[in-house]
Amino acid sequence: MMVFLVVVSLLPLVPSGQWWIRVWDFPRLQLTVLLVLPLSLLAIHAWRSRQCKEHKAWLAVIVMIAGWHAWHILPFTAVWATEVPTAQAEPDRPHPTLKVLTANVTFANDHYAEILNMVEQEDPDILLLIEVDSALNEGLASLDEEYAHRVGEVREEGLGIVMWSRIPLLEKGVEHLVSERRPSVFATLDMPEVGPVRFIGAHPVPPGLLERNAANDDEERQDSRERDAELMLIARHVQKDPDNRWIVAGDFNDVAWSRTTKLFAELSDLKDPRRGRRLLSTYHAERPWWRYPIDHMFVSDGFHLIDIDRVRVQGSDHFGILTTLTAARKDQAKPEASEGQEQEAEEIVEEGEADAAESGAGVSEQ
Repeated sequence: MMVFLVVVSLLPLVPSGQWWIRVWDFPRLQLTVLLVLPLSLLAIHAWRSRQCKEHKAWLAVIVMIAGWHAWHILPFTAVWATEVPTAQAEPDRPHPTLKVLTANVTFANDHYAEILNMVEQEDPDILLLIEVDSALNEGLASLDEEYAHRVGEVREEGLGIVMWSRIPLLEKGVEHLVSERRPSVFATLDMPEVGPVRFIGAHPVPPGLLERNAANDDEERQDSRERDAELMLIARHVQKDPDNRWIVAGDFNDVAWSRTTKLFAELSDLKDPRRGRRLLSTYHAERPWWRYPIDHMFVSDGFHLIDIDRVRVQGSDHFGILTTLTAARKDQAKPEASEGQEQEAEEIVEEGEADAAESGAGVSEQ
């Protein structure tokens, strides 16, 4: 068992987009807990047969693997420094606030009334719902009366994504960055007293998902390359317009500590409000011992955090993420990714686009 735990803990270091390698990025917390078993067995064996060098060697391996996982997880606890500053109350100088709720509602979810009640209770300024199919779109039609502005694409099979906004939109559109099956929402909010705020809502394909290959009509497990490429392309959009404030949110189908998500943050210079605060794992909502932080909210400088928390979404296997921000001074700094990071991102995009084209879903084939 110990050999297995060592192998799967280090497997994500392999530079590959294969889904059966990338999925081991996800359960680092669970793998850390599993280390209790070999540690207990080792302690029992050492007590019965007296200590020996082999026991010390295995103990060192267990400690190193536990430390390796902790290095990934601890930045999302209170022991770490925060990336997004906490907003300071200034009663004499109130700052504009923005409340954003993003949730994967899970397609075929028919708990329309409960979802509408949740939205009414949380009362976000911006609402991003993922996996909106035609039935959900119809069941949540009253949102169009509550929110004056809307942008998105309704699709079946968990591929839809829609954003509702009370804040006027200067620009809005839907883009298919890597795969014609996967829409992303792009909008520019005209935030009162602040000015333009660029917003992207995304839902890249998860590694390991069984999807039909349009090129050969077979079902195949999806590798991580399309997902990784989409995140790199979103980072490029931010890089090209660093002077504006940015919010990027959605179900990334990638954990907060993965190399891909870290590279996305480094390229875009966007910050994760959870760092230095809480992990806020969002999937799977019904399986507490098998949860990962795959739903995200990234912001540029120019925002401070008032609050961030999970929200129960009835009928969904995801928690939503509710974030309340306040505007702050923007430093106008440009992202400073290294040449090596830029090259890595370029290779990821090329591989992802090649994978999409191979499956018959490349955007050039529309």
